[in-house]
Amino acid sequence: MPHTPSRHLAEGPRVGIRHFTYADAAEFTARARESKDLHHPWLFPPDSPQAYDAYASRLIEDPTKAGFLVCEKGTGGRDGEDGAIAGFVNINNIVQGGFLSGALGYGAFAHAAGRGLMREGLGLVVRHAFGPMRLHRLEINVQPGNAASIALARAAGFHLEGFSPRMLHVDGAWRDHQRWAITAETVTSG
Repeated sequence: MPHTPSRHLAEGPRVGIRHFTYADAAEFTARARESKDLHHPWLFPPDSPQAYDAYASRLIEDPTKAGFLVCEKGTGGRDGEDGAIAGFVNINNIVQGGFLSGALGYGAFAHAAGRGLMREGLGLVVRHAFGPMRLHRLEINVQPGNAASIALARAAGFHLEGFSPRMLHVDGAWRDHQRWAITAETVTSG
């Protein structure tokens, strides 16, 4: 039986990460629709093919963004090539030069919530960002009431740096956010 190379950029014991593709639309949008109660009022991933195409095109084509799907290993997802999509981690506002940073956004899908898959996937994305992407700093901005997202940031080694009142427009209003960050030195020395 010939060896089929993994399409994952990085793998852990239970998940791998890979870039978004346009072919992921059906599974991603179905998972988003199944997860509306989990996501509301924190985030609103695309739940239709048209919305997914617009969303994915930004992550695929814009050099200031990088999108990663967290896929379960060995669960027979799309065409049996990858496992089921457990969630996503996006690096937005990537700045090169002297800053070398990006802002993370992420979400788990309902079938994967509470299983530790996103913790593993976020760790893989952080190592990829500080390795092949050569970034120096990552930041997560999270609403203070989003306990699950704060727990994930903390578990991944991010440290609370501050509070920004009315920082982002989410669900029809300007929302306060906590700023969590990590640097490459933290990951390599810790």
